[in-house]
Amino acid sequence: MLTILRHLLSILLLPFTVVVVVPWWLLGTADASAGSGTPALAWLSRAPGAVLFAAGFALFAWCVALFARVGRGTLAPWDPTRRLVAVGPYRHVRNPMISGVLLMLVGEALLWRSGALALWAGAFLLTNHTYFVVAEEPGLERRFGDSYRAYRAHVPRWIPRLSPWAGE
Repeated sequence: MLTILRHLLSILLLPFTVVVVVPWWLLGTADASAGSGTPALAWLSRAPGAVLFAAGFALFAWCVALFARVGRGTLAPWDPTRRLVAVGPYRHVRNPMISGVLLMLVGEALLWRSGALALWAGAFLLTNHTYFVVAEEPGLERRFGDSYRAYRAHVPRWIPRLSPWAGE
């Protein structure tokens, strides 16, 4: 039960805020969505956003499960994984969880036709890129040493490799 609470707390404080709270605030404070025309055309034009959001959510959920099962930790920096997670989508790209959240944000921007949400998605990516370069990656190198260095050398940060990394 305590493990579930640890994960819920980290999800509520981090991605929930990014994907639900901030977009809700932005949509409420900006002229966030464009006119839609006929309802059928509006849905068709927004369908790609819904698909991206669903794909991002699935990727995010998969990563959270891997952090719990394989890494024995959470997505939160204050309760990190105890083991390096280099399986599943992590064999293709080093930050698939952030990619999943970014897909959700881009999906929301398309779904609501919101420039404010598109800017938020860009700010989210820039903030995370900076955080990973400055803090996260050096911390992973200190915690996991040579295994992380080998992983980092073979798996790209943001653009997925086509073939999965098999490890060394």
